[in-house]
Amino acid sequence: MWYNHWFDGMALMHRFHIRDGLVTYSSRFLQSDSYVQNLEKNRIVVSEFGTLAMPDPCKNIFARFFSRFQIPKSTDNAGVSFVKYKGDFYVSTETTYMRKIDPQSLETKEKVDWSTYVAINAATAHPHYGRDGAAYNLGNSYGARGYFYNIIRVPPAEGKKDGADLSGAEILCSIPAADPRKPSYYHSFAMSENYVIFIEQPIKLDLLKFMLYRVQGKSFHKVMSWEPQLDTVFHVIDRRTGQLSSTRYYTSAMFTLHQINAYEDNGYLIMDMCCGDDGNVIGDFTVENLRKAAGEELDKFYNSLCTNLPRRYVLPLEVNGEEPNDKNLISLPNTTATAVKTETGVFCTHENLYNDNLLEYGGLEFPQINYSHYNARPYRYFYACGFGHVFGDSLLKIDLEGKKLKVWRHPGLFTSEPVFVPAPDAKDEDDGVVMSVIITPRERKSSFLLVLDAKTFTELGRAEVPVDIPSGTHGLFNESS
Repeated sequence: MWYNHWFDGMALMHRFHIRDGLVTYSSRFLQSDSYVQNLEKNRIVVSEFGTLAMPDPCKNIFARFFSRFQIPKSTDNAGVSFVKYKGDFYVSTETTYMRKIDPQSLETKEKVDWSTYVAINAATAHPHYGRDGAAYNLGNSYGARGYFYNIIRVPPAEGKKDGADLSGAEILCSIPAADPRKPSYYHSFAMSENYVIFIEQPIKLDLLKFMLYRVQGKSFHKVMSWEPQLDTVFHVIDRRTGQLSSTRYYTSAMFTLHQINAYEDNGYLIMDMCCGDDGNVIGDFTVENLRKAAGEELDKFYNSLCTNLPRRYVLPLEVNGEEPNDKNLISLPNTTATAVKTETGVFCTHENLYNDNLLEYGGLEFPQINYSHYNARPYRYFYACGFGHVFGDSLLKIDLEGKKLKVWRHPGLFTSEPVFVPAPDAKDEDDGVVMSVIITPRERKSSFLLVLDAKTFTELGRAEVPVDIPSGTHGLFNESS
């Protein structure tokens, strides 16, 4: 038996340690319960996003049959991202479970269950952080009262302590799903200085199918559907009070995994994000598709995928009930985005944050900014992977003043999420470096850590690694004391 989807493999953590011009590399499998049980049984015991664990072949036929009706265990195979809460490092996925880790040794430590602290059934692997050290996240809950999206706040650490502890976590706001039978899938959310923005998009989870998917022998991603006849709704929540805005902001059906930044400007909320027009893409990255031979078949698969591109939406924070319908409420200069008052709310159209030359590099994903200094604030630059093929094959720097583009690309090399590290004495937003793990399928060619000058986007150096590194998702930089 093998895994069926790119998201499903057992989490392998990587660490590059840079000190005095020397780079050391280490990696370890996360010792999750899922990993340990799979190893002990020599088979897939815990279901993942695109892979259904099959009944134990050692059980009799009746036991195997009735095991399909048992509630499946949630995976703690936290392979999406490294995150921090109260100064501690965790690896996270999209269930209630995280694993605390030692960032130096990559040792797996305590298993943490979000539902021990707040009443949720799952949480994202993409928290945001406030200036005061508090962390914010998004989770869901479902039960007799319906299905809700929940904004979570984890307070900053009160002092140094060793132990996986999310004590003090609270739910700021609960947003009822537009259709409790078919809630929306989400991967992340946006946050400005004063607001949290949840994007309810028309990628739907059919809860009836969810209850039956194990009985029918289907994996989790098969219960998801793209329903483009529905709107995408922006829910705006006050970070201080937890109050949900009574204004319904919405746009045409679109799909987003990752936001770039969000900030406020003269009574408007600016949201930049990577968007596509087809939410089916999330289920397309099956191992079967990724194993297609190079050439026409792989090109055909790539050309069938939705291209994600950067967009800007502008939301007026004060909507006067006396304003006439069909009026554009945006008076900000230097944006073509609109927000038109309608009978049902405010309908938003986006501004494209790119020129046509970006299309040469196939769109982009995994956006990053100078987060520590410019998150939730007006900014100028962001960095991303360009997807000229199925996997990222370039690194991009976008200058929002003029939508200018700088590119690093070499044939046969595949990029990972760029990580921006500001210079210690930075004066400009792009004073620093951009790091990315570069992999290649070519024999006798090494994977390496690439370091670019963020300002000029020219190569400063690379640290080659004498082992194969698989394609990953998200990472972070941690400055050692």
